[in-house]
Amino acid sequence: MTLSTDSLPHVHRRRGLFVFLAVAYIGMWAAMSPLLASGYRRGDAREETGALEQVCIAAAMLAPALAAILVVRCVERSGRVRDTLALRWTKPWGRAARACLTAFVVPAGLTTAALVIGTFAGRYPFGGVHWNGLGAWAAGAVLNMLVSLPLFFGEEMGWQGYLFPRLARDGGRRRLIRAYVVTGAAFALWHLPTLLMGGQYPGRPWYVSVPAMLVSCVLILPVFTWLRLRSGSVVPAVIGHAFVSSVSVGMVKEFADPQATLDPLHMGMAGWPGWTVTGVFVAFLTLTGRLQPSFYTARTISHPRRSATCEPATGE
Repeated sequence: MTLSTDSLPHVHRRRGLFVFLAVAYIGMWAAMSPLLASGYRRGDAREETGALEQVCIAAAMLAPALAAILVVRCVERSGRVRDTLALRWTKPWGRAARACLTAFVVPAGLTTAALVIGTFAGRYPFGGVHWNGLGAWAAGAVLNMLVSLPLFFGEEMGWQGYLFPRLARDGGRRRLIRAYVVTGAAFALWHLPTLLMGGQYPGRPWYVSVPAMLVSCVLILPVFTWLRLRSGSVVPAVIGHAFVSSVSVGMVKEFADPQATLDPLHMGMAGWPGWTVTGVFVAFLTLTGRLQPSFYTARTISHPRRSATCEPATGE
């Protein structure tokens, strides 16, 4: 299966894009309205999320998936939701396990590299590794990530399952670049309500946090797309996104001096150290052709015996 949506009438494809973005954005603002109305403001990166905040965030994260399902069923009528949004497991199971492991290991490596860079630059207050409790912390972080996976399906069904394929459409290099940038920008600006409340960058004004989020999302989105393309499924992209948004943030707190102030703009994946390592990795993926859907189509064609027993290693 490929990323092509050329079989869709142009008017349906265009209308679908507008409806998807409208529903996803309206859903985000509606979900965050109780917090916006109450004047909620996150002022510290170590601040714990309250019950109301958790409910609002969960509702917001489901909005892109609901928007994608609505468009596929009622606007485009383009087939089964499971197939259209790449909601399937890669086969055989061994390959699926490797794809999921990659989705875990790569973000972990990028986060570690970002923390090392921040430490040597004097911006990350590294407090050492506490080996005695490290195993328990890691197990708890992974468990929390797995529990939150359904919410990240809510996001990636929209961005990777629906929006990116509609913008890419098996196009040329220019169309693919535009698809990556526009999807990343849409992904970033969708977070505007939380950015206004200091969510990702506590203590920072909107004119700092919004551009920072744009950079973060435009850089990390190709990594999630690569996980989707190489597996033919949104599942690895969901795992990668969940790691970056939960375990990666936890790593910043776990290995920092407990008395130090944490500024996401200067540490972790959301700050310039993360932009640096992610940019290098995305450059590698670009130079080796791994961000092009045709790279995986060509590999499938060159291995006809494998393609006879399993689905192609492509996106939708």
